Amino acid sequence: MTKEGYGNMVKELKRLKSVERPANIKAIEEARAHGDLSENAEYHAAKERQSFLEGKIMELEDKIAGAQVIDISRICEEKVVFGAFVKLLDLNAECEVEYQIVGDLESNIKECKISISSPIAKALIGRCVGDEVTINVPKGVKEFEILDIKYI
Repeated sequence: MTKEGYGNMVKELKRLKSVERPANIKAIEEARAHGDLSENAEYHAAKERQSFLEGKIMELEDKIAGAQVIDISRICEEKVVFGAFVKLLDLNAECEVEYQIVGDLESNIKECKISISSPIAKALIGRCVGDEVTINVPKGVKEFEILDIKYI
């Protein structure tokens, strides 16, 4: 996992514990004050939310406890490895794209963060600037040329 991904998980855990959990406790108390709990929809909704929040908190705590953070600043910049920002020329579409290769838990295609276990990342690992790569993706075959490799 990248340092940034780890930091984002820690930040989200802190937000859940310091903002979401107290707000939900307050919502439960307010709903409880309305009386009969057996038919109190607000109370039941707040309790469901509490269950969801506690599950999410436990999930994040487990992920953080088991995370292996990789310091990409100590990695060779000549080849594509975990954590690299890779600028590619899509030879099929003749346009440039840039991806960061991250851990499975951090991947988010909207942010151009691809999982190290994705077909594109697997094909790029170990390659250098100038290399051309042919990759089988779900939509067919893509060809890329590696234009730049950065570690930020």
